[in-house]
Amino acid sequence: MNTQRILAHFQESAELKIQSANVLAQPISQAVELMFAALANGNKILACGNGGSAADCQHFAAELVGRFERERNPLPALALTTDTSIMTAVGNDYSFNDIFAKQVQAFGQPGDVLLAISTSGNSANVLAAAEAALEREMRVVAFTGKDGGQLGKMLTDADVHINVPHSRTARIQEVHLCAIHCICDGIDVALFGGDEE
Repeated sequence: MNTQRILAHFQESAELKIQSANVLAQPISQAVELMFAALANGNKILACGNGGSAADCQHFAAELVGRFERERNPLPALALTTDTSIMTAVGNDYSFNDIFAKQVQAFGQPGDVLLAISTSGNSANVLAAAEAALEREMRVVAFTGKDGGQLGKMLTDADVHINVPHSRTARIQEVHLCAIHCICDGIDVALFGGDEE
């Protein structure tokens, strides 16, 4: 493979992260505050998405249940993308569009937070999950790309929209991962204060 093509990937990724930083710093900070408040109040975070976004949900939940960069007690986060029996039963008996919403209805409580990830903002099963969360008086932190799609339009003023201003899925996902790490770090700082050497 031409190394110039590889270098172009790195350059585009780095440039988008730098461009996105000023746009996303405030909503990422709001997401940290929202999630930390929920966790401090005894609530939990549920996460859903498809494909690479499903992997991001699992990554996020692992950072909270295990640890990010500091030793601490486990924090309650659950990726709704991991139970194949639930997903295939709901997909078969109802619809693939219901695989996350049914879990939100089963596990979500008022005050919980749904991390809803869709690079297009139009994934039907993520939209259904967000709708179920809002019906249950949960808050939604939405990670999107492009123009934010339908997910961006359905959020309330109490929710948080982290929209990566780009059209390429791979680049959007790379910024989403950076944002996830920022949120994990922010939660740790909210728990412990200051920077740890």
